[in-house]
Amino acid sequence: MTSTFPETLRFPPVRRGKLTTLQVNLGYRCNQSCSHCHVNAGPWRREMMAGELIDLIPEVLARLDLHCLDLTGGAPELHPQFRELVSAARTLGVEVIDRCNLTILSEPGYEDLAEFLATMGVRVVASLPCYEQERVDLQRGQGVYERSIAGLKQLNQLGYAQPGSPLQLDLVFNPSGPCLPPAQQPLEAQYRQALSASHGISFSHLLTITNMPIQRFARDLQHQGQLEPYQQILREAHRPENIHAVMCRSLISVSWTGALYDCDFNQQLDLASNVGPQHLTDLLSAADGLMDQPIAVADHCFGCTAGNGSSCGGSLS
Repeated sequence: MTSTFPETLRFPPVRRGKLTTLQVNLGYRCNQSCSHCHVNAGPWRREMMAGELIDLIPEVLARLDLHCLDLTGGAPELHPQFRELVSAARTLGVEVIDRCNLTILSEPGYEDLAEFLATMGVRVVASLPCYEQERVDLQRGQGVYERSIAGLKQLNQLGYAQPGSPLQLDLVFNPSGPCLPPAQQPLEAQYRQALSASHGISFSHLLTITNMPIQRFARDLQHQGQLEPYQQILREAHRPENIHAVMCRSLISVSWTGALYDCDFNQQLDLASNVGPQHLTDLLSAADGLMDQPIAVADHCFGCTAGNGSSCGGSLS
């Protein structure tokens, strides 16, 4: 979409710092179809990363001395080589993040998934856009809240977010409409009190993430006549001090085809970098970990710097 805003309001240039994380989208197939999903994932999608590309990922992690493998989708666990990839990365001593929708833990054939994640020491980052049932089911589908709570209890029973346990379980909040998320710390306190009192559930951290005006969410906003007003909200809330901590400065995003992007949002917009490696295979010969490479930016990037900031790791401020 072409910007209608003056040049002075364009997103400022950004360059990559030290690369620490490889974020890999394993495919768009998902057992859910959420209204805010920026990748248009769903049960009908069939895109999956090829096996030969999966086999390259541990080589890239070792070649670039990366510390973290961040797995996303769709539901990344639906990829038939998910467990093989997790095991290979953990053998290298690399932290693995599984961006889990929680309901996958109760899908037929995946009943032992939570135990596998715990055994491998995988960090689980789980979507739970509210601690109240009505809003979760409205945004993510009927019955999702109940299954999510069951998944969280299962993870707690396996040691996640328990005193003295290294197993980390983070929850993700995102607004249901065209507005910025509230401050992360007080909202985390509300989540802790509500989930503990109602269900006896504990978690490690709450991550607040701004909805990006792209793909499915952008189309819904356009239909409601709210797309441009929301984009203006993001611009007006831009805070330059958040730029140093945006996620694209320390990660590179890999699509299910192996193509490289500066972040998951750029991937969904097919906004590729004009310089540097373009494909996963190129990373095997990349020098200096892509340090100081210019990052492709556009108007949607204001979603990462608006207000308290937003990234895959939650608030930046």
